[in-house]
Amino acid sequence: MPAATDLNPLASRTHLADHYADLLTTLNTHAAEADHHARLPAPVLDALRTSGILATAIPREHGGHDGGAPLVNRLTELIAQADPSVAIILFQHWAVSTRITEWATDTQRERCLPRLADGRWLAASAWSEQGAGADKRTIRTTAVRVPGGWRLDGTKAFTTGAGLADLYLVLAQSAPPSRTDTAYGSDGQTFFLVEADRPGLTAHASMDLVGMRASATGTVELRACTVPDDAVLGPEGKAADIIRGVRETGASLGAVAAGIAESAYRLARDHTRRHGTPTREAVRHRLADLAARVAQARAIVDSAGRRDTPDPGTLTLHSKLAASALAEEACLEAQRLIGSAAFLRGHPVNRISRDARAVALMGPTNDLCRELVTTPWN
Repeated sequence: MPAATDLNPLASRTHLADHYADLLTTLNTHAAEADHHARLPAPVLDALRTSGILATAIPREHGGHDGGAPLVNRLTELIAQADPSVAIILFQHWAVSTRITEWATDTQRERCLPRLADGRWLAASAWSEQGAGADKRTIRTTAVRVPGGWRLDGTKAFTTGAGLADLYLVLAQSAPPSRTDTAYGSDGQTFFLVEADRPGLTAHASMDLVGMRASATGTVELRACTVPDDAVLGPEGKAADIIRGVRETGASLGAVAAGIAESAYRLARDHTRRHGTPTREAVRHRLADLAARVAQARAIVDSAGRRDTPDPGTLTLHSKLAASALAEEACLEAQRLIGSAAFLRGHPVNRISRDARAVALMGPTNDLCRELVTTPWN
C-alpha cells in the first residue's frame, strides 16, 4: 500500500492517475461486470482496501493524506471516470472520516481514524429513511437511553455501502424535537458510530437500482442495537449542526458528475476517431462543445473545493446542481455522436448515463439543494 505521506493534497490529475494506476485498471476491468451483477467483485474491494485511497480525508497524524475537499473532489472525479458506483462509496467513506475528524473525541479519533485510513475499515452514512424526505427532519429511528449507553431501533434506507461497510454513522432521534424549522435535520437528533458487527445491526444491499448499481445501496436495520455512551459523535441532540456544516467543507458530489462527463466525452471522441468522423467540421465542433461541458463541471467543483468564494456552502450546492446537469447533457450528446452503436444495451455510454441520472437523487438531492440555496431569499 502506498504510504499516506506520498500524496500531495494539491496533486495534479495526471499525478493522481499515475499514483492510482493499478486501482484504476482494476476498476475499469470490472466496471461492466459490477454493473451487470449489481455488486462489487472481490478484486475491486481488495484494491480499495489496499491502494491507500481510503486515507484521503484523514489527518496525517492518524495515517492519512490530510487532503481536504480539493483532493477529495479530484479523486472522486478520477474514480468516477472508471466506475461511478465506486466513487460514491469512497465519497461516503471520506465524508464519515471527515465528520469523525471534525467532531470526535480524542479517544474516538484514535480508535477509528487509523482503521479508516489503512483499509481495515470502510465507512458508510446511515441517515436516510423511507418516507422521511431528503431533509431528515422526520426520521423514525430512535435512540433511547439505557444503562451505560443507548438502544437504537429503526431502519435506514438508501445507505451506500450497506453490507460492505465496517462502520456506520447512524442518525437517530434521541429526544423529541422542539422545533422543525431547520433547513436540514431537526433538534433532538444525534449521530452514533456503530460498528457493523454490533449485535442488533443488520445491513444488506437490497435495492435493485437503475443506476449506480454496484454501489451496494440498501438498508441498515437496527433492532435493540445497544451501543455505549462513547458511540455518540458530536453533541447529543445537535446532529443538525453537524449536517449544516457538511456543505461548508467544499466536498461535492458534483465531482462524481464531472467524472461521468469526462467519460462521456472520451467515449464520444474515441468512437468518432475510430470511424473517421472528426474530419467533419460539425462533429469537431460538437466535440469541442462537449469538452467545454466537462471543463465547466470541473471548474465549479474545483472552486467549491477551494472554498475561495464569499459563500463556500452555497457554491458547494451550486456545484452539485450544475455538474449533475452538465453530466446528463454530456451523456446525451455522447449518445448522439456515437449513433446507433449507443443503442446497444452493452455500450458503456448507457451505463454511465444511468449513473449520471442518479447523482441528482443523492443527498442532498438536487431539489433540496435548490431549497437550501433559496431559503435565505424568503
